Amino acid sequence: MEKYKKYYGVILFCFVIFITLIACYNLVYPKYTQSVTEAQNVADKQKEVEDLQNKLQIVQRKIKQIKDSIVSSQKKIYSPIESDLGNETLFFTLYNDVIEMLHANSIKIKSIDYEYNPETDSFVKFGKDVYFVCDVDMELISNYVNLGKLIQDIYQYPYYIKINNLEVQPYPKDKKILLSKLSLRLYAHTSPEDVAAQASSPSAPAIDGATTALPQ
Repeated sequence: MEKYKKYYGVILFCFVIFITLIACYNLVYPKYTQSVTEAQNVADKQKEVEDLQNKLQIVQRKIKQIKDSIVSSQKKIYSPIESDLGNETLFFTLYNDVIEMLHANSIKIKSIDYEYNPETDSFVKFGKDVYFVCDVDMELISNYVNLGKLIQDIYQYPYYIKINNLEVQPYPKDKKILLSKLSLRLYAHTSPEDVAAQASSPSAPAIDGATTALPQ
């Protein structure tokens, strides 16, 4: 053993270095791992933010295209005079005009129902905070002449009303009387429209659900 005594110092030094390396590893590696994990989390969050920003830009472009398609059409979307009127008030203004058209043409209402913001409408999908949409479904009793006048009045109405569907059949006991199912879609801005800004907006290509000329 005497001959190995001269190596004790070297062995002890190597042992101390080994223990030191293990200690450093135990201290540094967890922090390194945590740093890598945090960097990956930051990268994931940045990617998520970029994806959300891209989706937001797509929605904003679609809203702008919808607005531009309205500007280039012959009719306007109804705009309230005051802000924060609520859906019921927006609905009542247009709804009341439709009812007046029916009464003016001596058309009787057998039943009526309505739905706010149908999910299939493009204005609802991409501009729910900008536009209010309402479907009005009616069963009507009239004659041929008065029904024709009603359709003409809807087309001549200064604000955009879409005819979703119209089904007509004669009353079995009197062929001169019509039983009709008429579905209308009413559109309104949720707040007063900036006419000056709208007039300066450039035209845009047609998109799905909103053509350059508003559909009737």
